[in-house]
Amino acid sequence: MATLLVEDLLARAEEREAETQRSVAVQKELEFDLGNLLAVDKNPAPRALARVSSERESLLRALARDNSQLLVGQLWALPSERVAGGAGPVVARLPEPSTRLPREKPLPKPRPLTKWEQFARLKGIRPTRKKRGTLVWDEAAKEWRRRWGYRRAGGDPSRDWLLEVPDSADPMEDQFAKRRQEKRERVARNELNRLRNLGRAHRGRGAAELHPTGHQDRAEMGRASVLARVSTASRGRFQPRLPKEPAVAQTNTARGKKRRFQPLLGDLEGEKKRHLELARSLSSKKPPLDLTRAVNKQLREEEAEAARGKGKRRDQRGKRGRRQQQRSGHARGKKSAGAGRRGNPGGSGSFNSKRKRK
Repeated sequence: MATLLVEDLLARAEEREAETQRSVAVQKELEFDLGNLLAVDKNPAPRALARVSSERESLLRALARDNSQLLVGQLWALPSERVAGGAGPVVARLPEPSTRLPREKPLPKPRPLTKWEQFARLKGIRPTRKKRGTLVWDEAAKEWRRRWGYRRAGGDPSRDWLLEVPDSADPMEDQFAKRRQEKRERVARNELNRLRNLGRAHRGRGAAELHPTGHQDRAEMGRASVLARVSTASRGRFQPRLPKEPAVAQTNTARGKKRRFQPLLGDLEGEKKRHLELARSLSSKKPPLDLTRAVNKQLREEEAEAARGKGKRRDQRGKRGRRQQQRSGHARGKKSAGAGRRGNPGGSGSFNSKRKRK
């Protein structure tokens, strides 16, 4: 019994080894582009792919395994070397690719011309000197560095441990403190220019305009300070006040109107009372009278009538007013004459009748 089991195990091991050898030794012809790690199989597909749908997945896996085995065999045939002085991994030298692959992204668009470049091209002006590059050679660091900004060529002058005192300066003056003060002033000036540019860009949009030259009155400065105060994330709640700055009332216009919602649970009697009042107001036919609103409306109507009366009296002045009076009197005379001809009693009608009898 035990002998049969050992023989079965040996037979199965031999079958696995033969299957491994068959998977490694693939007899097939493909087109390779080792520079792109590409293998192209132009052989016709097996007929079983179109006939039996249940075995299609296994056939495709076997086909992909054979093609991958051929590609790996071609890579191992290339010349190889070890990196990092012989202690690193083995790498192969790939040849130049022969297949042109499409670009992942489109070609970069050309930079648009500036206004000066357009004008120079229109007038035929040629540049007299070359444009300076952004990189310069740093002798101290022995490398190419930026001309301006962080890690620029020449090092950061604020980190110098020794400064030369100019002949025209006070020998007792601290040159390091002077340099720090100049840098603070330069940073403040740049920030002021940035705010001025923002104000110029947002002019006419309700933003407070800043005047760097000091031509700003007290009211404008107050509005600007209020807008700057409420522009924080807490809307100025934790913003400290400036020295000699008066306390500003936090109104709805400054901080924005905040909606208040009633609690969902808790005051049941108050909620019941509000709903009853709402139902009563909706069911009543007579709308509630707001005395304040009615009085204000009446006052506005009276003021409008008074303003219209003043305007009519102004229009009656001068030649235009006299012409209008003459036209209105002539029209009234025609109306009265027509009434006399129709036999209506009146002074004008009797007068006209007497003239006709004469």
